[in-house]
Amino acid sequence: MRAIIPFVAGMARMDTRSFFLWNIISAFAWAVTHLLLGYFFGHAWRAVETWSTRISLVIISLVLFIMIVYWLKSLLFRRGKQLFALVSSILFSIKQAIITNPEVQQLVSRHPRFFQFLHARLRTDRFSGISLSLLGVAFLVTLALLLGVVEDLLRSEPIVAVDVRLHTLLYALRNPVLVKYFLWITLLGKAVIVVSVALVVGMILWLSRKRVYMLPFWLGLIGSSLFDALGKLAFHRPRPEFAVYPEYGFSFPSGHATIAVACYGFITYVLWKHLDSWKHKLNVLFAGIGIILAIGLSRIYLGVHFLSDVWGGYLLGSLWLIIGISLVEWRLRQTCEVRLPPYSPPRRVKMLTTVLILAELGFYGAFAGQYHPPRSIQAETDPQTVMIANIADILVDRRFPRYTEKLTGDRQEPLSFLVIASDDAQLISAFRQAGWSLADNLSLTSLFKAAKADFLNIEDLTAPLVPYFWNVQVHDFGFQKPTAAQTVRQRHHARFWITRYQTADGRRLYVGTASLDVGMKWIVHKISPDLDAEREVLFADFQKAGLVDSFQKVQFVEPTQGKNFLGELFFTNGMLYVVTLK
Repeated sequence: MRAIIPFVAGMARMDTRSFFLWNIISAFAWAVTHLLLGYFFGHAWRAVETWSTRISLVIISLVLFIMIVYWLKSLLFRRGKQLFALVSSILFSIKQAIITNPEVQQLVSRHPRFFQFLHARLRTDRFSGISLSLLGVAFLVTLALLLGVVEDLLRSEPIVAVDVRLHTLLYALRNPVLVKYFLWITLLGKAVIVVSVALVVGMILWLSRKRVYMLPFWLGLIGSSLFDALGKLAFHRPRPEFAVYPEYGFSFPSGHATIAVACYGFITYVLWKHLDSWKHKLNVLFAGIGIILAIGLSRIYLGVHFLSDVWGGYLLGSLWLIIGISLVEWRLRQTCEVRLPPYSPPRRVKMLTTVLILAELGFYGAFAGQYHPPRSIQAETDPQTVMIANIADILVDRRFPRYTEKLTGDRQEPLSFLVIASDDAQLISAFRQAGWSLADNLSLTSLFKAAKADFLNIEDLTAPLVPYFWNVQVHDFGFQKPTAAQTVRQRHHARFWITRYQTADGRRLYVGTASLDVGMKWIVHKISPDLDAEREVLFADFQKAGLVDSFQKVQFVEPTQGKNFLGELFFTNGMLYVVTLK
């Protein structure tokens, strides 16, 4: 900018004295700022890394999301109308430039029918013009997105891999307090609540003489419910495995997500049409979107739907919302010649409306207070246990997953241990005898505890580990061992999974990986890229403790290098220890 500014000032015929005054002042400001930035970042870099721990990422992300939404709403409130006016002016100027272009005029003269049709689609004085065009484009785009989701499900595209792993991850992060919170939210999409809301809205529309909205509103609700039922019958997708409470019927698409868009989206549209204040319009818009997103999130967190189920439900509900809005706009344009005076409801109607809204809120609160669905009972044993006579059969079986996985299903670090133990208790005991501690399960309490240890740069022998996936499942056990630094930022850690394989004498097979945290890199722990060195550390600890009955070291995968889901580099020669504990 410094190189360009003198030319800009000269072209603008800026006063010479003013130019030199501001140029010299800015030169001093630039020099001082340049030096202070270097000083600040040189001294504050460690502080930035300290505050940017894993749990800080979650908290900061949530706060930033709320701040961005609030900033966006404030920006639209202050500058929204001007922005729309500017865009309209620019589009009008472009339109005029195109129309007056000689070559375009010649093209129009050669194809009059096509351009007459195009002109009719852009007219603003009738519904068949720009209104129908925009609604039609929105409908086609939404339909294309819905068909894309269906194709991804049928072809088992990466979205299916994300579905399953996100489900198991949220299962590991499930919290009783959040479950209660999301149960209240998910009721907003339950049939009995939606029907009561629809009846109240219908009565309010009737009393307020806004009856043009009633038929499209009910048509959207019935149509979206019917097509949701047809979609479930067509795809027969099973429900997720680890649901908080049992839901009967099929999974795709999500009925709650579908009806949330069709019902609460239409209510938002009606309020937007009849509110005069731009601020109130924005508040209603953001509140409506927030309710719809919260209902979808509740279905995913409670484990009764996959992510793609909710996304598909949103798209299906949007189709019927567009149909309902189109019917309303068409009907309003049909009666636009009748200039009725603005309707101001009498005091009696306002009081009845208030009573109806309060009654609906009371019904919702009473129903939610006594809503306690039966909880799902997860099986304690694995019915698909496979007996094996020889460990070598697994090592050569190409169907046996050899790598850990990212959320998308892409592979990352290969397995480095296959341990044979009598049961979970023996595996945990063996690690403790070897000097390793069992990490806490993921929970809000354990995450805040780990955040405190990260912030204070102290040791925490039970801090939870970042979730890893193998064979779709989150690791069952996390173990860690302190380094000489005696801090949670630098530690040995291992993740192990329970497999479904058992030996002839009833012993269980466990698989795992080991790695070393060497510090913090912004908001995540940085691992040592040499996975082989950490593998040898863990095996040496087992041997020193006298825990190994027998072992063999085999070439499990080809020498590999890559990145884990956090973007950290790793490399390994692909060797694996098969360890039988005493």
